[in-house]
Amino acid sequence: MATSVRAAADGSSPPVPSPPAPPPPAPRAPRTTGWRSRLYRWDLKATPYAFVAPFFLCFAAFGLFPLIYTGWLSLHRVELGGTARWRGLDNYTGLWDSAFFWNALANTFTIGVISTVPQLLMALVLAHLLNHRLRGRGFFRVAVLAPYATSIAAATLVFAQLFNSDYGLINTVLGGVGFHPVDWESSKWPAQIAISVIVTWRWTGYNALIYLAAMQAVPKDLYEAAALDGASRWRQFVSITVPSIRPTILFTVVVSTIGATQLFGEPMLFGGSLGVSGGSGNQFQTLSLLMYEKGWMTGALGQASAIAWVMLLLLLLIGGVRLLVARLNRDKVGG
Repeated sequence: MATSVRAAADGSSPPVPSPPAPPPPAPRAPRTTGWRSRLYRWDLKATPYAFVAPFFLCFAAFGLFPLIYTGWLSLHRVELGGTARWRGLDNYTGLWDSAFFWNALANTFTIGVISTVPQLLMALVLAHLLNHRLRGRGFFRVAVLAPYATSIAAATLVFAQLFNSDYGLINTVLGGVGFHPVDWESSKWPAQIAISVIVTWRWTGYNALIYLAAMQAVPKDLYEAAALDGASRWRQFVSITVPSIRPTILFTVVVSTIGATQLFGEPMLFGGSLGVSGGSGNQFQTLSLLMYEKGWMTGALGQASAIAWVMLLLLLLIGGVRLLVARLNRDKVGG
């Protein structure tokens, strides 16, 4: 009271008492890791592997194991129902000395060339036409995919009737315009051309849609600038469209080449009872047909496995060439 009276007399305010100090914090108990936190951590780490595990299991069972086992068989003499006997590289040297192997390799190459080149050229032109405004464009885009959705067996049997040497529609038309009938099955080049027609008919629309998707990603400004400069449609196609979709063209070339290397169903069904041997004179026997004949007709699983590995090496070589060409293109553009 005296202090308050003295402060009032002096004209100053009374001092404010300071707040009490907070109590010291209590010691924190050590954190214990429970089973739920451990389960959460395991779930966080293991769930991604669990999601991708089915793919790797299927790949190991149906991809990696057959590949390794086929490579092991290619080094042995194996017959159906028999035991494997080590032969080393004898199966591969036997292929090197086999005229049937070189004939099948040459047939695979020629059929691949005369089916892939026209197929991709027609697909490129077809995609270019579908890329422009066209009445019923949606219908045509679906229609070009219809051959791809058709069964290989059904399409090949229909074409086998069309190319029949005695009563086929193709020979009837050729005879109507003054040409002699063609033996489409027994002659080498006519048989390979007929098989290539089947492959081309089936895959042209599929590749055309791939090209169409790539063309739609090309900027429209390039075409507008070219049109203002007076470039024709053909010049725009050559100078803008084709360079812009060059990676896609390279992709389809590689995929079509791989498909031609593995060609099996069309020549087998086209030849009928002689389809496995590729005709009476092996005139259209491919590597896949030779592998099938060696493995399941003659029972030489070791030789068939060696052919399978040769085909794999060819496909790896094609893939390596594709990567080399792509790298050269990148260096050329970057330079």
